[in-house]
Amino acid sequence: MAKYAEIVFPLPFRNSFTYIIPEELEHLAIAGVRAVVPFGKRTVTGFIINISDTTDVTEGLKSVQEILDKNRIFNNEMLNFYKWVADYYLSSLGETIRLSIPYGIEVESQRRITADKEYCKELLANEKRQDTVKFRILEFLSEKDNVTLNSIQKVVNKKNIYHTIKKMNEEGILTIHDDIIDPKVKVKKTRFVRLKKTASEIYEQIPEIETKSPVQLKILLELLKKKNKPVQASKLIAKTEASSASLNGLVKKDLVEIFEKEIERKYIEHYTEEIKLFELTEDQNKIVAEVSQNLNKFQTYLLHGVTGSGKTQVYIELIKKVLEEGKTAIFLVPEISLTPQATARLLNNFPGTVAVMHSRISLGERYDAWRKIVDGKVNVVIGARSAIFAPLKNIGIIIVDEEHDQSYKQFDMTPKYNGRDTAIILAKYNNCPVMLGSATPSIESMYNAKTGKYTLLQLPQRIDDAKMPVIELVNTSYDMGKKKGDFIFSSNLLNRIDDKLKKEEGVIILQNRRGFSTQVYCNDCGQVIICDNCSVPMVYHINKNNISCHYCGLVKTLPDHCGFCGSYSLKYFGMGTEKVEDELGYYFPNANIQRIDSDSISKKASLSNILQSFSKGEIDILVGTQIVSKGLDFSRVTLVGVISAENNLWMPDFRADERTFQLLTQVAGRAGRSKNEGEVLIQTLNPQNFVLQRVLEYDYQGLYENQILQREQMGFPPFTRLCLIEARDLQEDKAKGAINDFYKNILAYKKYVTISEPAPALIARLKSYYRFHLLVKSNKSEDKTGSWLRKAIMDSYIKFKKESKHKDIRLVYDIDPQSMM
Repeated sequence: MAKYAEIVFPLPFRNSFTYIIPEELEHLAIAGVRAVVPFGKRTVTGFIINISDTTDVTEGLKSVQEILDKNRIFNNEMLNFYKWVADYYLSSLGETIRLSIPYGIEVESQRRITADKEYCKELLANEKRQDTVKFRILEFLSEKDNVTLNSIQKVVNKKNIYHTIKKMNEEGILTIHDDIIDPKVKVKKTRFVRLKKTASEIYEQIPEIETKSPVQLKILLELLKKKNKPVQASKLIAKTEASSASLNGLVKKDLVEIFEKEIERKYIEHYTEEIKLFELTEDQNKIVAEVSQNLNKFQTYLLHGVTGSGKTQVYIELIKKVLEEGKTAIFLVPEISLTPQATARLLNNFPGTVAVMHSRISLGERYDAWRKIVDGKVNVVIGARSAIFAPLKNIGIIIVDEEHDQSYKQFDMTPKYNGRDTAIILAKYNNCPVMLGSATPSIESMYNAKTGKYTLLQLPQRIDDAKMPVIELVNTSYDMGKKKGDFIFSSNLLNRIDDKLKKEEGVIILQNRRGFSTQVYCNDCGQVIICDNCSVPMVYHINKNNISCHYCGLVKTLPDHCGFCGSYSLKYFGMGTEKVEDELGYYFPNANIQRIDSDSISKKASLSNILQSFSKGEIDILVGTQIVSKGLDFSRVTLVGVISAENNLWMPDFRADERTFQLLTQVAGRAGRSKNEGEVLIQTLNPQNFVLQRVLEYDYQGLYENQILQREQMGFPPFTRLCLIEARDLQEDKAKGAINDFYKNILAYKKYVTISEPAPALIARLKSYYRFHLLVKSNKSEDKTGSWLRKAIMDSYIKFKKESKHKDIRLVYDIDPQSMM
């Protein structure tokens, strides 16, 4: 009797597909594994979500070709979790399940097109119309004779070109090839060597081998030392200074054998700390005791602890309790900046049981860590937002450190989930507690705690008798008026830095902008050099002497004259971390200064190595973007300087005040984490600003009350639920037409949701695409789960796809957006 598999794909459509399971694969085909199947004219990898003995589909069923997993990568509870994520964030189930597997392990086919370039040039010259798809394809193929179908689609800016391609194939203009692409990452195997005979038999032949081949003797003696344990061939050859020929000679003599064996690619954390024995404070003990009593039920805890209050140690103690009960734990950190120290502490406390999952580890390391998780060989997973989808079983607690951080929000691919919010739902499906921790909780989380949805826990004091650093606001408006060009350091800040360097204490300087100068402009005509692909200025990088776009990555040689008027009078405006680093080098030539931003830590382990050197006192001053504000815990830091407090305050976003308070309070918290008192100098043009005054007084409650009042009046979260809808296209009129058509459709639901009028995005052009935005709100008091909001959007989208002449234009939905840009 035939069996059938219901399969979903990581593609943007919501229905599942039924396939016949061949008899030889029936024992492997279970719900929760990946299957390779034909899909249209392609071969793709999908996820089996159900197995049945019957099907309503009677015609055209295709067969499963291959099963890729021996063990389930998700169970029924996780499937329900994925369904919730897909439903809430308006994505397909397959797109959501895709988040649970590492990149590069899919099997798929790729359609390749070949053609004769000269023949295409001849046909191109004879084409009468230049506005056709065929013309653009010929134009492309006259330059390149071997391309993928996907690359042609991008060049002509159209997905549906299959009819044209098929017709050109029939006319002999091009040839279509379907290639099966193997996974980009596989199990790593290498050659190992071991003795094939007993030690006594080997010793009998040593005299003869010693005479004829001393090198082979060295190999045998090394293997005898290992007592017949296999040795990696490359290491054996290196240690004995032998060659592959010598080793192969021993194989021919039947004395050794070479075989392949899998080796694990382990992530190595280069930042290390000594294991410290902590005695918990009374407040820490109370929190651990309270949460420990509720480890077997779902509850969301918000841990509001000042910087340096020992939140990490609370997390570690709770993980210990969970592991004692035979369960597992997930520890989320907002981005790569937190992982070196946090990972080192987890590895110290839970050696051999921790898997690290973040973007800086190699594909092979991530794949091997993922396989260990699937096989149940890992108890603790630490990583950035995507680690919440790790296929960990029997989860006993989920930790979300620095829960306020906006990098928990996925912004560049579907589904656009929030790692913090999905962690809460995952904990609910696993019936376990989830702890959100922060010194500056998000307004939404604190509101949930104050209204009883979360349980509020507090750590109001620093550990080890450390005091909160003294914050000083430095008014730079007078100095800035006197100085020509960019003003960077007040005399006050320079004097404090000098004092700390003389005492051999650590200094951290925050400037939340990368590059040397944030703009290059013409002094004669006033034109700013704008990115070719985006409506943003290019940033000057002095180290590489180029200008680059921080949005699309475009890099250009620094021009010597204005591209608009031809003037050679180019000027530089604004300052980034490179300029701050350069100026510090001028004032303190003997200091060891290191910059931390995404440009300087792009190489693997570079951040870990920098932090290790800083902890040892080998680096005197760290200059960085917001990375230096996140989770760094160094007792030697006694001074933090902020170059400009206004960078975030001026952002056109309803969260600008909250984000500024969080960033400044967090970076201030890096100072004074020992008995040496800390100082924080924040340079500003407006010391009387409400937010800066709250930072000065460590007044989170004052900021919260102000923000709650404003948001209730303006209709923003936590009182409403938002969806930001974006239409994007290479042609401005098409993107604008699409958003206007969608707007007309969704107006039918204005009784249930509040709809803003369409407008160009704040960054109107990004990566060559024109962007238009539409903001939709629903009131949480009436639409508690957001179902009205989602229904209004999806119904309007269905109508848009049926009726709009712009239905091929891509619409992107961002539920609970963290940025209005």
